[in-house]
Amino acid sequence: MSMEKNGSMKLQGRDLMNIGIYAAIYFVIVFAIAMMGYIPVMMPLLCVFVPVIGGIPFMLFLTKVKKFGMIWIMSIIMGIMMLLTGMAHYALIVGLFTGLIAEFVYKSGNYKSQSKAVLTSGIFSMWVWGNFLPLFIDRQNYWSSRQSFGEEYITTLNSLMPSWLCPILLIVAFASGIAGGLLGKALLKKHFRKAGIA
Repeated sequence: MSMEKNGSMKLQGRDLMNIGIYAAIYFVIVFAIAMMGYIPVMMPLLCVFVPVIGGIPFMLFLTKVKKFGMIWIMSIIMGIMMLLTGMAHYALIVGLFTGLIAEFVYKSGNYKSQSKAVLTSGIFSMWVWGNFLPLFIDRQNYWSSRQSFGEEYITTLNSLMPSWLCPILLIVAFASGIAGGLLGKALLKKHFRKAGIA
């Protein structure tokens, strides 16, 4: 009996398929929104738009999550995708921690709590903040590989993103993830009921 229970808690092919599908959907949204970053004023707002819009498919993903590890793996995948698209490793490092915390939060509600699902969305969404860390930690090195953006863009973005904005963007990403979670919950009410999440 216990062996069956333990076996049922291991990730199966269907679980990995769900992770892959929703990670792909989430990444397409991230990539599309990231294009707005070519407008300097939109760059810091990526910490708003990614969690809010990405919160919709993420909440749908949570209706498929019944086993430990699925959220964490998705978070790691997002960090790896950022690396593959030319970003630094910070999103992966941040995601390792925020994804794991999000995993424990959702598990604490036995994968059935809507309020825990919304909180999970907020915590998970904080990974996006990692993409901005190089800009705050080492601006010179960050811009050395991005000279093609032009002097005007670099000057404007530096003025829009002073160092004190760093912790604020982390809070904004979390709050926006909560908003995305609430939006996703409202839009996907039927899916939540079907998945037995109350």
